[in-house]
Amino acid sequence: MPVIKVHEKNFEPYISARQIDGAIKVLARDLERDYTGKQPLFIAILNGSFMFASDLFKELSIPAEICFIKLASYKGSKSTGNVITSIGLDSDLYGRHVIILEDIIDTGKTMNEFLPQLHHQHPASLKICALLHKPGTVQYPVHIDYLGFTIPDKFVIGYGLDYDGLGRNIREIYQMVE
Repeated sequence: MPVIKVHEKNFEPYISARQIDGAIKVLARDLERDYTGKQPLFIAILNGSFMFASDLFKELSIPAEICFIKLASYKGSKSTGNVITSIGLDSDLYGRHVIILEDIIDTGKTMNEFLPQLHHQHPASLKICALLHKPGTVQYPVHIDYLGFTIPDKFVIGYGLDYDGLGRNIREIYQMVE
């Protein structure tokens, strides 16, 4: 995989499509073990998690539902510090087993602001499944129940993650070259 340019930045290969696929299979197996007989509701956070949510959902054989909500805190390669809700949640969570699907958790601010809204609806359980986690950037600690990869504090694109709208369609994950 060659170095690629998105806007004015260079990105080098970091996590291959094969590695992503392997991690998703492990996550699906763990979720099936824990949610057999419970019919969970997955809430995928847009825009970044759409590829992860789709691929993970295809690996599940248990009865499950999925819905999408748009939360955003990034502009370019930096967090704005503000969480914006663009598309609201329209499913009743009362008594449901809920799993949030996130592409990446870094500062934790998005989940810190979103989780209380979900707890207020009294789900039976509430867990987080993330493809990526940057522990070096955490400002608001969030417990991640199911995790694909822990990564260093480098900006990444691909597999749903973007840089100012571009790069989401790349099958692999690339990291920015400083």
